[in-house]
Amino acid sequence: MTPSASSSGTVIHEVFRRAYERGERPALIDLRGGHVYGYRSLVTQVTRAASGLVRRGARRDQVVGVHVPTTGTQTVALYTVLAAGGVAAPIDPGLGADEVAGLLRECDARTLITTPDLAGTALAAAEGSRVRQVVCLGPALDTFDFRGLLVLEPIALPALDAERQDALTFPGGARLTHADLLARMDELDVPVGLKESDVVLSTWPPGDGADLPALVGLALSKGALIVAAGRGDLPGHGYDAGVTVLTGPDGTLERVG
Repeated sequence: MTPSASSSGTVIHEVFRRAYERGERPALIDLRGGHVYGYRSLVTQVTRAASGLVRRGARRDQVVGVHVPTTGTQTVALYTVLAAGGVAAPIDPGLGADEVAGLLRECDARTLITTPDLAGTALAAAEGSRVRQVVCLGPALDTFDFRGLLVLEPIALPALDAERQDALTFPGGARLTHADLLARMDELDVPVGLKESDVVLSTWPPGDGADLPALVGLALSKGALIVAAGRGDLPGHGYDAGVTVLTGPDGTLERVG
């Protein structure tokens, strides 16, 4: 049994509604993480992991910190939180434990998702906050392995109201609903009119903003391929992949092909 995605009009529905019919065509190539995510496997992983979070007691509107270093890991973690009805709090992976703990306290996060290379910082930050569980995308001492979410008995995902359900929260208390995040996706699309045949090269790093989640959501919703690279990885990789759209330093997209 595969858990159903969230209600019509939510980010999860709009981003992944055609994922199964696209099969294992590549959706995201994460050069820094060294991983290729196919459309069907990505939506399956996200919905099964979201079901696992709900099974482990995650509640609708609960804030979950997302403390990860690459676009691929942010995509899996953040969209898992949204599918579970939670509110994702993206955190700059370059921050120290005390700074991360302060952000977790500020947004009252009870769960933190991280990766093995950041687990030490994440665990130290959790000690200084109200976080009750640290979920890790890979094995790390004193954390719950993300893969364990995938094998729990599936449970229905919550129905969400796109206009009222918060999707992201940021330092200072600002929040975006699902509708707000979809609107940001539409804004990004205005100058390029993304198509299924496009290849988007992103050099935006994971952090505490909405632009990278919106970009990934836009690309996946259109059936495009997104190639995520650090600025130090260029030139070469992107253009070899037949890139047609580039991310700009000012939060915009530019068509190059």
